[in-house]
Amino acid sequence: MKSALITGITGQDGAYLAKLLLSKGYNVYGLIARRSTYTQWRLDYLNIRNEVNLIEGDMNDVSSIIRAIKTSNATEVYNLAAQSFVATSWEQPILTANITGVGVVSILEAIRLTDPSIRFYQASTSEMFGLVQDPIQSEDTPFYPRSPYGVAKLYGHWITVNYRESFGMHTSSGILFNHESPLRGIEFVTRKVTDAVARIKLGMQSELRLGNIDARRDWGFAGDYVEAMWLMLQQEHGDDYVVATGQTTTVRDMCEIAFNHVGLNYMDYVVIDPLFYRPAEVDLLLGNPAKARNKLKWEPKTNLEQLIIMMVDADIKRAKGEKTILAEV
Repeated sequence: MKSALITGITGQDGAYLAKLLLSKGYNVYGLIARRSTYTQWRLDYLNIRNEVNLIEGDMNDVSSIIRAIKTSNATEVYNLAAQSFVATSWEQPILTANITGVGVVSILEAIRLTDPSIRFYQASTSEMFGLVQDPIQSEDTPFYPRSPYGVAKLYGHWITVNYRESFGMHTSSGILFNHESPLRGIEFVTRKVTDAVARIKLGMQSELRLGNIDARRDWGFAGDYVEAMWLMLQQEHGDDYVVATGQTTTVRDMCEIAFNHVGLNYMDYVVIDPLFYRPAEVDLLLGNPAKARNKLKWEPKTNLEQLIIMMVDADIKRAKGEKTILAEV
């Protein structure tokens, strides 16, 4: 039986990946940092909390990563841990660099010192393209990150390539474009929108404040994208792949889909607030997933409308539960 170690297992992607690997018969282990608050709600949401094995460790402590690799007897390691909120990276650039950037080489060194045959996946990001140099971004598009997060991810990406080329290790990077789900953090724009739509529909909120709603993104479903991660590590050799839908939509259009689903007009509730503009905006991200489609035989299964409706419905259910609790207090 195969074993996999996932860093960031309590995040959106980590939870969906854990569920996928469990369905394929893996023993699944997760590296988690010690926290004073409960962070495993996503595993609970997917009903897999009791099926995964959690190991305490730290992304910048190579010894704890080595212990986790040995404890899990992992044949595959998926690095999904990061300080992944772009806006926060300007407020905490050093933390972002240490976790999102330097943390990657900590894992690679732990693998190299423990068992170089272990296959490694690095979660790269479309934010590395930043000020885009091509209208459609592929594996060959030059990078131009526009945030401390993008810069840190770029280090993680290139050090993954470097270990593959320097030591012959099976390392792959998935350059994932925006991928969302009901498990997305509330600080991300899609979930901020769907949560607000639910609350507005239920009379718990009166408006939704956003920044640049004309920014365009290539949005997909996280549950689809984790399959591409797994497929990368099943190939004969490691490589880099863009994972995207190949379609782009504005934040404005995404808002329209979400509000229309509950019978509301987004223009009646969305307020543009300059506070939410980024210091350096990324206006357009559009991925070309041809390589993943041809080599991995991967295709996204969920379109944007299906995704947003799924998220709105989940947030309505959550908000109704919260409203019931408040009414009983």
